[in-house]
Amino acid sequence: MLEFFTSSDAIFALITLTFLEIILGIDNIVFISIAANKLPEEQRGKVTNIGLLLAMVQRVVLLFFVSFLVGLSKPFKIIDTNWLHLEISWQALILFGGGLFLIYKSTSEIREKVETPSHDEDEVKGKKIKSFQQAIVQILIIDFIFSIDSILTAVGMTNGLSNNQNYNLILMIVAVVISIAIMIGFANKIRQFIEQNPSIQILGLSFLILIGFMLITEAAHLSHTKILGNTVGAIPKGYLYFAIAFSLFVEFLNNKTRKPKIKK
Repeated sequence: MLEFFTSSDAIFALITLTFLEIILGIDNIVFISIAANKLPEEQRGKVTNIGLLLAMVQRVVLLFFVSFLVGLSKPFKIIDTNWLHLEISWQALILFGGGLFLIYKSTSEIREKVETPSHDEDEVKGKKIKSFQQAIVQILIIDFIFSIDSILTAVGMTNGLSNNQNYNLILMIVAVVISIAIMIGFANKIRQFIEQNPSIQILGLSFLILIGFMLITEAAHLSHTKILGNTVGAIPKGYLYFAIAFSLFVEFLNNKTRKPKIKK
C-alpha cells in the first residue's frame, strides 16, 4: 500500500487531481457565496463553510457509488461481428458515458463562459432564499450538479493506477478532502485569482475534454474493442500529465508577459 501512494504515478495523479478539483470547485464557491449573501451577514460565513463541508461529504459518497460500478468489470454482453468485437461491462459503460458527459459539459461550459459568462450566476441570484435551511438545500442541489463532473474526473485520473480499486478510491478521497480544505481556507483568494486570470478556468475545462477522451478510449480498451481487426489501446496517463503540466507552464509564461503590459 505504501509503495503505491509513494509512487510517482500516484503522486502526480494526486497533485493533478487536487488542482482540477479546485478549478472545478470555483463555480461552486461562487454559487455558495451568492446563496450565502442572501442571508444575514452573521450567517454567511457559517453557510459557506457548511456548504463546502457538505460538498465534500456528498462527493465522497458519490465516489463510493461510482467506484463500485467501475469495479464491475465482468462483461454482460458480447458483440462479435465481421468488423467489430465488443465485450460490454458496467465498468466500460460508466467510463464511456462519463467520457461523453465530460466532453459535452466542458465544451458547453466553455461556450457559455465565452458568450454569457454571468448566465449561471444570474439564475442563482434569481432564486429566493428566506432561511438558513433553504440556503443549505439550494447549496446541496447546486453541488450535486457540479459533483458529477468532479467525480468523473477523479475516476478518469485514477482508473488503472492500481489493480486494487480500494487504493484508487482512497487516492480520490484524499484529493477531494485536500481540495475542499484548501477552498475552505482560501475561498475568497482563490475566487479573486480566477477572476483576475479567467483563462485558468478555461484551461481546467479544456483538461476535462482530454480526460473525457481518455475515458472513452479506456472504455474501449477495457471492452477489448476490435474494429476491422485493430485493437483499441489505452492512452498512458503520462501523456495527460505532460499535456497538463506543459499547458500550465505556457499559461504561467503568458501571465508573466501580460503583467508588465498591464502596469504600463
